[in-house]
Amino acid sequence: MGIVIDNLTVSYQRRPAVHHLNMDFGDGEMWAIFGPNGAGKSTLLKAMMGLLQADTGQVLWQGLQRRDIAYLPQQSDIDRSQPMTVFELAAMGLWYEIGFFGRVNARQRERVQRALARVDMGDFAERQIAHLSNGQFQRVLFARMLAQDARVLLLDEPFNAVDAQTTYALLEVLRRCNQEGQAVIAVLHDYEQVRAYFPNTVLVAREKIAAGTTEMVLVDDLLARANHAMQQHERSDWCAA
Repeated sequence: MGIVIDNLTVSYQRRPAVHHLNMDFGDGEMWAIFGPNGAGKSTLLKAMMGLLQADTGQVLWQGLQRRDIAYLPQQSDIDRSQPMTVFELAAMGLWYEIGFFGRVNARQRERVQRALARVDMGDFAERQIAHLSNGQFQRVLFARMLAQDARVLLLDEPFNAVDAQTTYALLEVLRRCNQEGQAVIAVLHDYEQVRAYFPNTVLVAREKIAAGTTEMVLVDDLLARANHAMQQHERSDWCAA
């Protein structure tokens, strides 16, 4: 059970953002997707989620259905002006079970409350999301993801514009999720966060530079290779295939 990426190329305006990439993410593993700015990290994650169409190759969900994968987009992709409470936003993690207009039963309500409690937002259930700080809002988005009770968690830059206290509290939440058997795959840009919390890393620079244990991947020569690859990719003819 897991996600297999087979010869994946995804392009924007005919320029490859991810180039002939192969990767296996196994069941219950914890991976960081790391690389220079513009390396295609978020593109890769969106393609894994099925949000972007591949030019070549494919993403295979082995033993997984759509409801088994929870996706946390970047905060900037989410409209916070909606008249919605914290509880209502967190309860959106249940939509595979109840649809967009279904009612939350007592058991499901308790599950949402537990998810909010795990991110220290249980006392904010009736607050409007427009009145939350960036850190509080991100905690609620984590609660929405947790409420889905998915086997795989995909997170795109989950700590952008989030305070340090919230960041490390949520990193601990992810660590516990993984310890409980959930796979975690996160796009990150902070070197120290990756080294401290993620045992495995795939280093990308529009193509895969290396993948494996974080201590073997985040080394100077591979990081230099990734930066060099990004410079090469500025040429218009770098991917002829």
